[in-house]
Amino acid sequence: MTDRTTIQQYIMYLKAVRGLPERTLAAYGKDLSRFEAYCMNRDIGPESADCNGVQHFIADLSAEGISSVSINRALSSLRGFYRWLIRMERRKDDPSVAIRNLKTPKTLPVFLWEGEMAAFAELPEKEGILWPVRDKALILAMYSAGLRISELFTLSMSELEDDCLSARVIGKGDKERYVFFSEEAGRAIKEYLPARSARIKGAFPTGRVFINRRGGPLSVAGIRWIINQYGNRSGLDKHIHPHALRHSFATHLVNSGCDVRLVQELLGHTSITTTQRYTHVDMERLKQAYMKAHPHADLKSVIIHNGSV
Repeated sequence: MTDRTTIQQYIMYLKAVRGLPERTLAAYGKDLSRFEAYCMNRDIGPESADCNGVQHFIADLSAEGISSVSINRALSSLRGFYRWLIRMERRKDDPSVAIRNLKTPKTLPVFLWEGEMAAFAELPEKEGILWPVRDKALILAMYSAGLRISELFTLSMSELEDDCLSARVIGKGDKERYVFFSEEAGRAIKEYLPARSARIKGAFPTGRVFINRRGGPLSVAGIRWIINQYGNRSGLDKHIHPHALRHSFATHLVNSGCDVRLVQELLGHTSITTTQRYTHVDMERLKQAYMKAHPHADLKSVIIHNGSV
């Protein structure tokens, strides 16, 4: 069995068993193919590479000017690959386990403030494009529960509670968690469901909550396109994408004083560090409010501008 076949089997496992979206599969495949090429140039196989081999691979990526974010993603791909090999009893150790992620620049995630989010959720009814009743339910469901696009894509009717105020979702790593929808989102979903039922009559049946206008399950690419269409019509100078709604959900919870560990649980984050970046968003908001409100906030820049320092 060749190493290429091994990598292909792993990608097939991620698709068939883990149900990862095509975009993620493509990213993992790119990372592992690059690592395979590196190994082949050194007459070793990805299956048998040691810790030094992985370290040198990461060093080469850095020397090529690859961003720290992309390098960390490559490390994540390798870690998943070796965990799978160990699970399949094709390797006993993980050569990537001792290698730490590179530090990445702290950047604030794209999100909408509360007023912007409220206006964005009203766009389907105001614009009258696509399928307004579905689109409003989709936007509010994704935002009010902080769903990943993959979680919204796979959300099924059997996982949705009868009151449309909560649901069971399967997140990253096949981890199950319960999410909650706001009353506004619940009403929007209830208004959408009869239209959904009417569309799937005579079409191929699907258990997915969100469907396309032909009655089939709505794809990940379809969800991304819908959000993009409304983002283009929002008038906001922001790149509004599906994950921005999840960022908005987390930011608003932190801003309202919600404990960061509760936010972590609601988002399904494994590490508290991932969730804590939303506290930086809150600090940035406080900083902006201070700069606008405090009478001496811009005193230093005024003095420097006048040449008094």
